[in-house]
Amino acid sequence: MFVLILGVALWWAAHLFKRLAPETRAKLGDPGKGIAALTIVASVILMVIGYRMADSTFYWGRSSALVGINNLLMVVAFYVYAVGGPGPGKPRVWLGTKLRHPQLTGFSIWAVAHLLVNGDMASFILFGGLLAWALVEIVLINAQDGAWTPPPRGDGKKEGVYLILTAVIVVIVMLIHHWIGVTPWG
Repeated sequence: MFVLILGVALWWAAHLFKRLAPETRAKLGDPGKGIAALTIVASVILMVIGYRMADSTFYWGRSSALVGINNLLMVVAFYVYAVGGPGPGKPRVWLGTKLRHPQLTGFSIWAVAHLLVNGDMASFILFGGLLAWALVEIVLINAQDGAWTPPPRGDGKKEGVYLILTAVIVVIVMLIHHWIGVTPWG
């Protein structure tokens, strides 16, 4: 479990460094982006290795109903995450104009979906730790940035594109899960 906890902690540190120590991060300049990227990659590697080697207590197992709910939430999570993609101040699809933090919200939905179908301690540490990070990040951004002005809405042509891309990405992610030995279907 130590490797898993270290990976989650490293993820937190890499992502919160800019928010908690902005002056230090600014002094690093462009090389700081590379350091942050390498730290995030290292954290993901540690989380994967730690999760795979964790021997943890199970509180509940997968059921068809929970897998179905998880799959629906994954579609929502990918769509919500995607609508935040164009960047600050750029035109967005309808939902992207209603959510201040669509990518962190989508990430949070992803974490909750995984907690539903993985009722073991390693999953609580991994997905619960990442969910807590996303929520803390939202609180910090709101506190530092103040009031939010919704971005402009685009012409609506991209609504269907986002829906199609979401469906394609969900299928790809499900196939990858199946390929690595995790059955994403109920």
